[in-house]
Amino acid sequence: MIRTAFFLFLILIYHADFCFAQADVKDIEQYINNVRQEWGVPGMAVAIVKDGKVLSSRGYGVLTEGEKQKVDENTLFAIASNTKAFVASALGILQDEGKLHFSDPVQQYIPEFQLYDSYASHEATVEDLLCHRLGLGTYSGDVIWYKSDFTDKEVIDRIRYVPQAYSFRAGYGYSNLMFITAGEVIGRTAGMPWSQFIKEQFFVPLDMNRTITSTNDLESIGNYASPHKLVDATNLPIEWVNWDNMGAAGGIISSSEDMSKWLMFQLNNGIWKSDTILNPETQNILWTPHNNYTVSSRARKVNPGTNFSGYGLGWGVSDFYGNRLITHGGGYDGMYSQVAMIPELQLGIVILTNSMTGIATPIRNYVFNSFLGKEQQDWSAMALEKSKQKSKMEKDIENRKKERVLNTKPTFDIGDYTGKYHTEMLGDLEILLVDNQLVLKFEHAPDLSAVLEHWHYDTWEIKWDKVHAWFDFGTIQFKYNNMMKITGFEFDVPNNDIFYDELMVSKMD
Repeated sequence: MIRTAFFLFLILIYHADFCFAQADVKDIEQYINNVRQEWGVPGMAVAIVKDGKVLSSRGYGVLTEGEKQKVDENTLFAIASNTKAFVASALGILQDEGKLHFSDPVQQYIPEFQLYDSYASHEATVEDLLCHRLGLGTYSGDVIWYKSDFTDKEVIDRIRYVPQAYSFRAGYGYSNLMFITAGEVIGRTAGMPWSQFIKEQFFVPLDMNRTITSTNDLESIGNYASPHKLVDATNLPIEWVNWDNMGAAGGIISSSEDMSKWLMFQLNNGIWKSDTILNPETQNILWTPHNNYTVSSRARKVNPGTNFSGYGLGWGVSDFYGNRLITHGGGYDGMYSQVAMIPELQLGIVILTNSMTGIATPIRNYVFNSFLGKEQQDWSAMALEKSKQKSKMEKDIENRKKERVLNTKPTFDIGDYTGKYHTEMLGDLEILLVDNQLVLKFEHAPDLSAVLEHWHYDTWEIKWDKVHAWFDFGTIQFKYNNMMKITGFEFDVPNNDIFYDELMVSKMD
């Protein structure tokens, strides 16, 4: 009798959980669509997994602003830096196979690898590549690969010119360059490109059949979202940008349906359908903090329940109301994404958007608090209000324009500014005179060409030929010596990602 009553009790518990989950998911989906509309995001796809099952995987909104085609669970988005977890996991597999070890020096696999000094170059390990502690500033050096025709190997060869930002292993600087290098380590160890290795190790066994690693494959596979940039409060569709030369840092393109499988694989400790793809002990290493950083008061407000925060290997590691939180974000030209998991709850979410907004974290917080039973706040409204405040970049641009001195003339005749210029990081630049206008050309990045218009004194405004996601306004200021000879120029392009001021530009004789 007791045994029967207990059995009935279990059935009721199961039934109650099932009903709650169904009602909860419906509420969550409605919330997501409401938030999308509040933020003005054209389209997005979200997948939620729990206890080894997909509770929801669906699209919201449209592929392209102003058009009717809807996003669905198979629509492709750039996952950008969420690629880094695939790369770290791939290196974990190679360690499991005895082909390398995280503690191995990078130069053991890439002898030509060079950082800012010989000690750092010699001592840097594979593990160091994956946790942002090698002395480079956040996004420093991204100007080398961004829209350039350099191969990934040529990008790696130019890392030596990137300036040191802090002492070796004594700080945090988010570095795409180090993950590009990690991709090359995979290639030289596995005997195939990182993209092929990841396809064989993850995409194929996990049935991630629509996941690709290059924009070159978009047309053949179809059903992909358009990137958007917010211009004067309007979502402007922009071109997909090829990221092949930095693919190991951010090149994967996927869907909510495929990424739900990646979440379940991760939450099952590297095991998929009884096959151990990644050793659970190795996965635990990836989820162990290797580089900790301060949790600011603002971060605690945005992410309540957070007491520590750090970076593992390819993953962010923190806590959420006492639960371990494994997460990562991704930012691509016109698209943002986020992956987050609470392993102890077997709960995960992936959020893919075709806009550059901070919508993902409010959605994540709402979903996770729904399952934790925590008191909800209006996460979206809080973040949306914050997003309406002027950013540092906007303030910087406003100040530049405010300080402009009108009715000045350049020091030299317009033709004197023309000629060839050189940078160690990005190669040669050229300034030409076309129809009495100065034109700026990048030898290795033709998509960055621009017309130069006089701003004031020897400063000229950059009028880019194409729309760029990360930056708009910018200037160059010419430098000259006491012999009144132009020696080079300095960039000033306010933005948070591609730092043109790192280019030391000198005029070639």
